[in-house]
Amino acid sequence: MPAEVHYLQDWRSRALRIEEAVRAAIIGQDDTIRMINVALFARGHVLLEGDVGIGKTTILRAFARAVGGDFERVEGTVDLMPGDLIYHTYVDAEGKPRIEPGPLLRHGERLVTFFFNEVNRARPQVQSLLLRAMAERTVSAFNREFRFPHMTVFADRNKVEKEETFELASAARDRFMLEVRMPTPTQFDVRRALMFDPAFHDVDELLEKVAPDVVPWQELNTIALAIQRSVTASAALERYVMDLWDASHAPQKYAVRLEGVDMERLILAGASPRGMMSLIRAARVLAWLAGRTHLIPDDIQALAPSALGHRIFFTPVYELRRAQIADELIAQILENVPTPR
Repeated sequence: MPAEVHYLQDWRSRALRIEEAVRAAIIGQDDTIRMINVALFARGHVLLEGDVGIGKTTILRAFARAVGGDFERVEGTVDLMPGDLIYHTYVDAEGKPRIEPGPLLRHGERLVTFFFNEVNRARPQVQSLLLRAMAERTVSAFNREFRFPHMTVFADRNKVEKEETFELASAARDRFMLEVRMPTPTQFDVRRALMFDPAFHDVDELLEKVAPDVVPWQELNTIALAIQRSVTASAALERYVMDLWDASHAPQKYAVRLEGVDMERLILAGASPRGMMSLIRAARVLAWLAGRTHLIPDDIQALAPSALGHRIFFTPVYELRRAQIADELIAQILENVPTPR
């Protein structure tokens, strides 16, 4: 067996053990766990959507424990400034002023999971700094450059309050590989356990059930590159993805029709090249997790809503109805664009 094949098989078993470890503390969220794991091994960032109190922080803390490395969480507030991510000042017990590294810097290269809670409550200047850290995994401060080569950024938005919020710009949302929706559980057994089982009421104790350091996190970038090189796409699959890209810009060419929508005036901008690359990177990981070395249409279709839904931008008159339009648009594109057989 070639060394790289053995290496990929060994890492696949480890990746699946991450999901198993997280499920020891998280119930009713198998799809969310898989999507986060895909982003982790595709080395992409995630915009996590979900209702208040759904457990977004808990699931990310569970992943952080299973993956290893350091975890950091920042709360978005209207008075947060870019410098607050870099350093903080205080007066010590002796009355002397001190400067300490902020949340982005204090862990050095050990920073692996960075969670920005309610990112839309932070000012655009703060969002801009976060975007650079996401894109380049570096930050310049104190006349030097700090690197975070292993960092994955997760963010969520406050979708309830509108005052003192700064919605993410289109370019900012495009930086997130996936926009993952964490649903409120509907299964009776899951809802009953969350409400009445005391095991789910103490988060710290709950997270103790998660097996720690399942993978050597320092090798995530190496395995991610190996996955991308090993999973192939046929010519027919490539043509299919190109058609999906075309449909994201001009869905009416593929007979996509939405009730109450003028399709000629709907799209301001379709998926970007970065967005399509993100879709393919994530799809290769999904195929790898399934034990395949080639892409199939199911891989693309499973990820298209999360990889492309937030990257198709509507004209202002329809942008206000994004929540109702985006899902249906992606669903119809997937239904109408011919699937290779």
